[in-house]
Amino acid sequence: MREQIYTNFRLQLPDQDLLGTMIVQEGMITDIQPGTVTSGQDGQGDYLLPGLVELHTDNLESCMSPRPKVTWPLESAAVYHDKDLVSAGVTTVCDAIAIGDVEPNSPRMRHFGPMIDVISRGQADGRFAADHRIHLRCELGYDQVCDVVGQYIDNPLLSLMSLMDHTPGQRQFVNLDKFKDYYMGKHGVSAEEMDDFIQTRLEQQQLHALRNRTDLVELSKAKSVPLASHDDATVEHVQQAMTESAVIAEFPTTLDAAKAAHDHGLKVLMGSPNLVLGGSHSGNVSAMELVMHGLVDIISSDYVPRSLVQSIFLIAEKTGQPLFEAMRVVTSTPAAAIGLGGDRGSLEVGKRADFLTIHDDGIVPRIRSVFRQGERVA
Repeated sequence: MREQIYTNFRLQLPDQDLLGTMIVQEGMITDIQPGTVTSGQDGQGDYLLPGLVELHTDNLESCMSPRPKVTWPLESAAVYHDKDLVSAGVTTVCDAIAIGDVEPNSPRMRHFGPMIDVISRGQADGRFAADHRIHLRCELGYDQVCDVVGQYIDNPLLSLMSLMDHTPGQRQFVNLDKFKDYYMGKHGVSAEEMDDFIQTRLEQQQLHALRNRTDLVELSKAKSVPLASHDDATVEHVQQAMTESAVIAEFPTTLDAAKAAHDHGLKVLMGSPNLVLGGSHSGNVSAMELVMHGLVDIISSDYVPRSLVQSIFLIAEKTGQPLFEAMRVVTSTPAAAIGLGGDRGSLEVGKRADFLTIHDDGIVPRIRSVFRQGERVA
Protein backbone atom coordinates (compact mmCIF):
# COMPACT_ATOMS: atom_id res chain seq x y z
CA MET A 1 0.00 0.00 0.00
CA ARG A 2 1.38 3.38 -0.99
CA GLU A 3 2.19 6.01 1.60
CA GLN A 4 -0.81 8.09 2.67
CA ILE A 5 -0.34 11.63 3.97
CA TYR A 6 -2.87 13.56 6.06
CA THR A 7 -1.78 17.15 6.62
CA ASN A 8 -3.18 20.36 8.09
CA PHE A 9 -5.31 18.43 10.58
CA ARG A 10 -5.70 19.08 14.30
CA LEU A 11 -4.26 15.74 15.40
CA GLN A 12 -5.66 14.64 18.76
CA LEU A 13 -2.60 12.93 20.22
CA PRO A 14 -2.46 11.25 23.65
CA ASP A 15 -1.16 14.41 25.31
CA GLN A 16 -1.74 17.31 22.93
CA ASP A 17 -3.70 18.91 20.10
CA LEU A 18 -1.18 19.22 17.26
CA LEU A 19 -1.75 20.99 13.97
CA GLY A 20 0.35 18.70 11.87
CA THR A 21 0.79 15.77 9.53
CA MET A 22 0.24 12.03 9.94
CA ILE A 23 1.68 9.42 7.59
CA VAL A 24 0.16 5.97 7.12
CA GLN A 25 1.58 2.95 5.34
CA GLU A 26 0.38 -0.66 5.23
CA GLY A 27 -2.46 0.17 7.57
CA MET A 28 -0.18 1.51 10.31
CA ILE A 29 0.77 4.99 11.52
CA THR A 30 4.41 5.47 10.51
CA ASP A 31 5.04 9.12 11.33
CA ILE A 32 3.49 12.10 13.10
CA GLN A 33 5.05 15.54 12.77
CA PRO A 34 4.12 19.17 13.49
CA GLY A 35 3.38 21.52 10.62
CA THR A 36 1.93 20.98 7.19
CA VAL A 37 3.29 19.71 3.90
CA THR A 38 2.31 20.43 0.32
CA SER A 39 1.29 16.87 -0.63
CA GLY A 40 -1.38 14.58 0.70
CA GLN A 41 -4.91 15.19 1.95
CA ASP A 42 -5.41 18.72 3.28
CA GLY A 43 -7.61 18.68 6.37
CA GLN A 44 -8.16 22.45 6.34
CA GLY A 45 -7.85 22.49 10.12
CA ASP A 46 -10.41 19.77 10.84
CA TYR A 47 -9.96 17.41 13.79
CA LEU A 48 -8.37 13.99 13.34
CA LEU A 49 -9.09 11.52 16.17
CA PRO A 50 -8.36 7.85 16.83
CA GLY A 51 -11.11 5.44 15.81
CA LEU A 52 -13.74 5.09 18.53
CA VAL A 53 -13.95 1.95 20.65
CA GLU A 54 -17.49 0.91 21.65
CA LEU A 55 -17.98 -1.62 24.47
CA HIS A 56 -21.77 -1.83 24.83
CA THR A 57 -24.18 -1.26 21.98
CA ASP A 58 -27.63 -2.75 21.44
CA ASN A 59 -27.81 -1.38 17.90
CA LEU A 60 -27.86 -4.82 16.25
CA GLU A 61 -31.15 -5.50 18.06
CA SER A 62 -32.58 -2.27 16.64
CA CYS A 63 -31.54 -3.25 13.12
CA MET A 64 -33.07 -6.70 13.58
CA SER A 65 -36.36 -5.28 14.82
CA PRO A 66 -36.84 -1.79 13.35
CA ARG A 67 -40.52 -1.90 14.41
CA PRO A 68 -42.47 -3.98 16.92
CA LYS A 69 -43.25 -7.48 15.53
CA VAL A 70 -40.89 -6.93 12.58
CA THR A 71 -37.85 -9.20 12.23
CA TRP A 72 -35.41 -8.10 9.54
CA PRO A 73 -33.25 -10.72 7.75
CA LEU A 74 -30.30 -11.24 10.06
CA GLU A 75 -27.45 -11.00 7.54
CA SER A 76 -28.82 -7.71 6.25
CA ALA A 77 -29.42 -6.42 9.76
CA ALA A 78 -25.81 -7.18 10.73
CA VAL A 79 -24.46 -5.27 7.72
CA TYR A 80 -26.78 -2.31 8.42
CA HIS A 81 -25.64 -2.35 12.04
CA ASP A 82 -21.99 -2.35 10.97
CA LYS A 83 -22.58 0.62 8.68
CA ASP A 84 -24.38 2.49 11.47
CA LEU A 85 -21.42 1.99 13.78
CA VAL A 86 -18.63 2.80 11.36
CA SER A 87 -20.42 5.89 10.03
CA ALA A 88 -20.55 7.06 13.66
CA GLY A 89 -16.76 6.78 13.89
CA VAL A 90 -16.61 3.40 15.64
CA THR A 91 -13.78 1.23 14.30
CA THR A 92 -13.82 -1.37 17.10
CA VAL A 93 -17.12 -2.55 18.59
CA CYS A 94 -18.20 -5.05 21.23
CA ASP A 95 -21.67 -6.08 20.11
CA ALA A 96 -23.77 -6.53 23.26
CA ILE A 97 -25.70 -9.79 23.02
CA ALA A 98 -28.25 -10.39 25.79
CA ILE A 99 -28.30 -13.93 27.17
CA GLY A 100 -31.74 -14.08 28.73
CA ASP A 101 -34.28 -11.40 29.54
CA VAL A 102 -36.82 -10.68 32.23
CA GLU A 103 -39.57 -10.84 29.58
CA PRO A 104 -40.02 -14.52 28.58
CA ASN A 105 -41.38 -13.73 25.11
CA SER A 106 -38.62 -11.26 24.29
CA PRO A 107 -36.78 -11.81 20.97
CA ARG A 108 -33.61 -11.88 23.08
CA MET A 109 -34.64 -15.35 24.27
CA ARG A 110 -34.51 -16.69 20.70
CA HIS A 111 -31.95 -14.66 18.80
CA PHE A 112 -28.75 -14.70 20.83
CA GLY A 113 -27.32 -17.75 19.01
CA PRO A 114 -28.02 -16.48 15.48
CA MET A 115 -26.70 -13.02 16.45
CA ILE A 116 -23.40 -14.42 17.73
CA ASP A 117 -23.11 -16.63 14.65
CA VAL A 118 -23.75 -13.79 12.20
CA ILE A 119 -21.15 -11.61 13.90
CA SER A 120 -18.61 -14.43 13.86
CA ARG A 121 -19.23 -15.21 10.19
CA GLY A 122 -19.18 -11.58 9.12
CA GLN A 123 -15.93 -10.94 10.96
CA ALA A 124 -14.28 -14.08 9.56
CA ASP A 125 -15.40 -13.31 6.00
CA GLY A 126 -14.29 -9.67 6.10
CA ARG A 127 -17.85 -8.48 5.56
CA PHE A 128 -17.73 -5.71 8.14
CA ALA A 129 -16.11 -2.29 7.98
CA ALA A 130 -15.55 -2.15 11.77
CA ASP A 131 -13.68 -4.71 13.87
CA HIS A 132 -16.44 -6.61 15.70
CA ARG A 133 -16.09 -8.32 19.07
CA ILE A 134 -18.70 -9.90 21.37
CA HIS A 135 -19.97 -8.72 24.74
CA LEU A 136 -22.22 -11.25 26.50
CA ARG A 137 -24.82 -9.56 28.69
CA CYS A 138 -25.76 -12.25 31.20
CA GLU A 139 -29.20 -11.93 32.81
CA LEU A 140 -28.81 -13.57 36.21
CA GLY A 141 -32.46 -14.51 36.63
CA TYR A 142 -32.45 -16.61 33.44
CA ASP A 143 -32.18 -20.24 34.48
CA GLN A 144 -30.13 -21.33 31.44
CA VAL A 145 -27.71 -18.42 31.26
CA CYS A 146 -24.66 -20.41 32.39
CA ASP A 147 -25.31 -23.21 29.90
CA VAL A 148 -25.60 -20.72 27.06
CA VAL A 149 -22.50 -18.75 28.05
CA GLY A 150 -20.60 -22.03 28.28
CA GLN A 151 -21.33 -22.64 24.60
CA TYR A 152 -19.63 -19.39 23.58
CA ILE A 153 -16.96 -18.88 26.22
CA ASP A 154 -14.20 -20.04 23.86
CA ASN A 155 -15.34 -17.88 20.93
CA PRO A 156 -12.20 -15.90 19.98
CA LEU A 157 -14.29 -12.74 19.56
CA LEU A 158 -15.55 -12.79 23.16
CA SER A 159 -14.05 -9.69 24.78
CA LEU A 160 -16.37 -8.81 27.67
CA MET A 161 -19.03 -10.30 29.95
CA SER A 162 -21.42 -8.31 32.12
CA LEU A 163 -23.66 -9.47 34.96
CA MET A 164 -27.16 -8.01 34.71
CA ASP A 165 -30.07 -8.18 37.13
CA HIS A 166 -33.12 -6.30 35.90
CA THR A 167 -35.36 -7.57 38.70
CA PRO A 168 -37.97 -4.93 39.63
CA GLY A 169 -37.31 -2.97 42.80
CA GLN A 170 -33.51 -2.78 42.57
CA ARG A 171 -30.58 -1.39 40.58
CA GLN A 172 -31.90 0.30 37.42
CA PHE A 173 -35.49 -0.19 38.50
CA VAL A 174 -35.58 0.80 42.17
CA ASN A 175 -38.60 2.88 41.13
CA LEU A 176 -41.33 0.35 40.27
CA ASP A 177 -43.26 2.94 38.27
CA LYS A 178 -40.25 3.29 35.96
CA PHE A 179 -40.12 -0.50 35.62
CA LYS A 180 -43.79 -0.62 34.71
CA ASP A 181 -43.51 2.23 32.21
CA TYR A 182 -40.50 0.57 30.54
CA TYR A 183 -41.96 -2.92 30.14
CA MET A 184 -45.46 -1.75 29.29
CA GLY A 185 -44.04 0.59 26.66
CA LYS A 186 -41.26 -1.54 25.16
CA HIS A 187 -42.61 -5.07 25.60
CA GLY A 188 -46.35 -4.53 25.59
CA VAL A 189 -47.01 -5.95 29.06
CA SER A 190 -50.54 -4.87 29.95
CA ALA A 191 -51.48 -3.15 33.19
CA GLU A 192 -53.54 -6.22 34.12
CA GLU A 193 -50.54 -8.52 33.61
CA MET A 194 -48.03 -6.35 35.43
CA ASP A 195 -48.49 -7.64 38.99
CA ASP A 196 -48.01 -11.26 37.90
CA PHE A 197 -45.10 -10.20 35.68
CA ILE A 198 -43.33 -8.55 38.62
CA GLN A 199 -43.98 -11.50 40.92
CA THR A 200 -42.59 -13.97 38.38
CA ARG A 201 -39.45 -11.88 37.90
CA LEU A 202 -38.89 -11.78 41.66
CA GLU A 203 -39.29 -15.55 41.90
CA GLN A 204 -36.87 -16.18 39.02
CA GLN A 205 -34.28 -13.94 40.65
CA GLN A 206 -34.61 -15.77 43.96
CA LEU A 207 -34.29 -19.16 42.29
CA HIS A 208 -31.38 -18.54 39.94
CA ALA A 209 -29.45 -15.29 40.42
CA LEU A 210 -27.02 -16.23 43.19
CA ARG A 211 -25.97 -19.55 41.65
CA ASN A 212 -25.67 -18.04 38.18
CA ARG A 213 -23.61 -15.14 39.47
CA THR A 214 -21.15 -17.45 41.23
CA ASP A 215 -20.77 -19.74 38.22
CA LEU A 216 -20.37 -16.90 35.71
CA VAL A 217 -17.72 -15.18 37.80
CA GLU A 218 -15.74 -18.40 38.00
CA LEU A 219 -16.09 -18.91 34.25
CA SER A 220 -14.85 -15.39 33.47
CA LYS A 221 -11.82 -15.91 35.71
CA ALA A 222 -11.02 -19.34 34.28
CA LYS A 223 -11.14 -18.03 30.71
CA SER A 224 -9.64 -14.58 31.45
CA VAL A 225 -12.64 -12.73 29.99
CA PRO A 226 -12.95 -9.17 31.38
CA LEU A 227 -16.01 -8.80 33.61
CA ALA A 228 -18.34 -5.83 34.11
CA SER A 229 -20.91 -5.14 36.79
CA HIS A 230 -24.15 -3.52 35.66
CA ASP A 231 -26.45 -0.90 37.16
CA ASP A 232 -24.70 -0.75 40.52
CA ALA A 233 -26.85 1.33 42.85
CA THR A 234 -25.09 1.02 46.19
CA VAL A 235 -21.60 0.86 47.66
CA GLU A 236 -22.39 -2.77 48.55
CA HIS A 237 -23.02 -3.55 44.88
CA VAL A 238 -19.61 -2.12 44.04
CA GLN A 239 -17.91 -4.06 46.81
CA GLN A 240 -19.46 -7.24 45.44
CA ALA A 241 -18.14 -6.39 41.98
CA MET A 242 -14.69 -5.90 43.45
CA THR A 243 -14.71 -9.36 45.06
CA GLU A 244 -15.66 -10.76 41.63
CA SER A 245 -12.66 -9.08 39.96
CA ALA A 246 -14.82 -6.89 37.73
CA VAL A 247 -12.88 -4.27 35.77
CA ILE A 248 -15.79 -2.13 34.52
CA ALA A 249 -18.86 -0.72 36.28
CA GLU A 250 -21.52 -0.24 33.60
CA PHE A 251 -24.13 2.46 34.12
CA PRO A 252 -24.02 2.96 37.91
CA THR A 253 -27.36 4.45 38.88
CA THR A 254 -26.28 6.69 41.78
CA LEU A 255 -23.50 9.12 42.59
CA ASP A 256 -22.46 7.01 45.59
CA ALA A 257 -22.06 3.86 43.50
CA ALA A 258 -20.13 5.66 40.77
CA LYS A 259 -17.78 7.23 43.31
CA ALA A 260 -17.17 3.92 45.04
CA ALA A 261 -16.49 2.19 41.72
CA HIS A 262 -14.10 4.89 40.57
CA ASP A 263 -12.30 5.01 43.92
CA HIS A 264 -11.80 1.23 43.82
CA GLY A 265 -10.28 1.32 40.34
CA LEU A 266 -13.22 0.06 38.29
CA LYS A 267 -13.66 1.88 35.00
CA VAL A 268 -17.02 3.65 35.20
CA LEU A 269 -18.97 3.38 31.95
CA MET A 270 -21.91 5.67 31.18
CA GLY A 271 -24.12 6.20 28.14
CA SER A 272 -23.75 8.96 25.62
CA PRO A 273 -27.55 9.25 25.11
CA ASN A 274 -27.75 10.20 28.81
CA LEU A 275 -25.14 12.90 28.14
CA VAL A 276 -26.76 14.30 25.01
CA LEU A 277 -30.29 14.25 26.46
CA GLY A 278 -29.17 15.74 29.76
CA GLY A 279 -30.32 12.87 31.97
CA SER A 280 -31.36 9.23 32.37
CA HIS A 281 -34.63 8.01 30.87
CA SER A 282 -34.93 5.69 33.91
CA GLY A 283 -34.63 8.53 36.40
CA ASN A 284 -31.15 7.53 37.56
CA VAL A 285 -28.05 9.69 38.01
CA SER A 286 -27.10 12.08 35.22
CA ALA A 287 -24.02 11.08 33.25
CA MET A 288 -22.94 14.73 33.04
CA GLU A 289 -23.16 15.04 36.82
CA LEU A 290 -20.72 12.13 37.09
CA VAL A 291 -18.48 13.68 34.42
CA MET A 292 -18.34 16.93 36.35
CA HIS A 293 -17.25 14.96 39.42
CA GLY A 294 -14.49 13.30 37.39
CA LEU A 295 -16.06 9.86 37.80
CA VAL A 296 -16.58 8.71 34.20
CA ASP A 297 -13.88 6.69 32.43
CA ILE A 298 -15.72 5.21 29.44
CA ILE A 299 -18.64 6.37 27.32
CA SER A 300 -20.83 3.92 25.37
CA SER A 301 -23.33 4.80 22.68
CA ASP A 302 -25.75 2.18 24.09
CA TYR A 303 -28.68 2.58 21.66
CA VAL A 304 -27.66 5.71 19.63
CA PRO A 305 -24.32 5.19 17.80
CA ARG A 306 -24.05 8.77 16.52
CA SER A 307 -24.24 10.19 20.04
CA LEU A 308 -20.63 9.18 20.79
CA VAL A 309 -18.92 12.00 18.92
CA GLN A 310 -21.40 14.58 20.12
CA SER A 311 -20.87 13.43 23.72
CA ILE A 312 -17.12 14.05 23.76
CA PHE A 313 -17.56 17.56 22.37
CA LEU A 314 -20.16 18.16 25.10
CA ILE A 315 -17.73 16.91 27.75
CA ALA A 316 -15.01 19.20 26.44
CA GLU A 317 -17.40 22.15 26.42
CA LYS A 318 -18.84 21.56 29.90
CA THR A 319 -15.58 20.70 31.66
CA GLY A 320 -13.15 22.91 29.79
CA GLN A 321 -10.99 19.88 28.97
CA PRO A 322 -9.13 19.88 25.67
CA LEU A 323 -10.64 17.44 23.19
CA PHE A 324 -7.61 15.15 23.36
CA GLU A 325 -8.41 14.56 27.03
CA ALA A 326 -12.20 14.37 26.65
CA MET A 327 -11.93 11.79 23.85
CA ARG A 328 -10.13 9.21 26.01
CA VAL A 329 -13.50 7.93 27.25
CA VAL A 330 -14.25 6.64 23.74
CA THR A 331 -10.74 5.75 22.55
CA SER A 332 -7.78 4.74 24.70
CA THR A 333 -9.58 3.83 27.95
CA PRO A 334 -12.14 1.39 26.49
CA ALA A 335 -9.43 -0.14 24.29
CA ALA A 336 -7.24 -0.77 27.32
CA ALA A 337 -10.15 -2.12 29.37
CA ILE A 338 -10.55 -5.09 27.04
CA GLY A 339 -6.85 -5.63 26.39
CA LEU A 340 -6.56 -3.86 23.03
CA GLY A 341 -4.65 -0.76 24.11
CA GLY A 342 -1.40 -2.00 22.62
CA ASP A 343 -2.44 -1.54 19.00
CA ARG A 344 -5.34 0.95 18.93
CA GLY A 345 -7.11 3.71 20.82
CA SER A 346 -4.58 6.48 20.22
CA LEU A 347 -2.68 8.22 17.44
CA GLU A 348 0.85 6.90 17.89
CA VAL A 349 3.55 5.65 15.56
CA GLY A 350 3.32 1.87 15.31
CA LYS A 351 -0.41 1.66 16.03
CA ARG A 352 -3.22 0.78 13.65
CA ALA A 353 -4.35 3.57 11.38
CA ASP A 354 -7.89 3.60 12.75
CA PHE A 355 -9.05 7.22 12.72
CA LEU A 356 -11.80 9.66 11.82
CA THR A 357 -11.92 13.28 10.72
CA ILE A 358 -14.43 15.73 12.15
CA HIS A 359 -15.57 19.22 11.20
CA ASP A 360 -17.01 21.20 14.09
CA ASP A 361 -19.05 24.30 13.29
CA GLY A 362 -19.92 24.93 16.92
CA ILE A 363 -23.41 23.45 16.57
CA VAL A 364 -23.09 19.72 15.86
CA PRO A 365 -19.71 18.11 15.11
CA ARG A 366 -19.88 16.24 11.79
CA ILE A 367 -17.83 13.21 10.85
CA ARG A 368 -16.30 13.68 7.42
CA SER A 369 -14.42 10.40 7.00
CA VAL A 370 -13.60 7.19 8.85
CA PHE A 371 -10.59 4.94 8.24
CA ARG A 372 -9.82 1.46 9.53
CA GLN A 373 -6.25 0.24 9.11
CA GLY A 374 -5.64 2.96 6.57
CA GLU A 375 -8.63 2.15 4.36
CA ARG A 376 -11.53 4.56 4.15
CA VAL A 377 -14.72 2.83 5.33
CA ALA A 378 -17.08 5.79 5.69
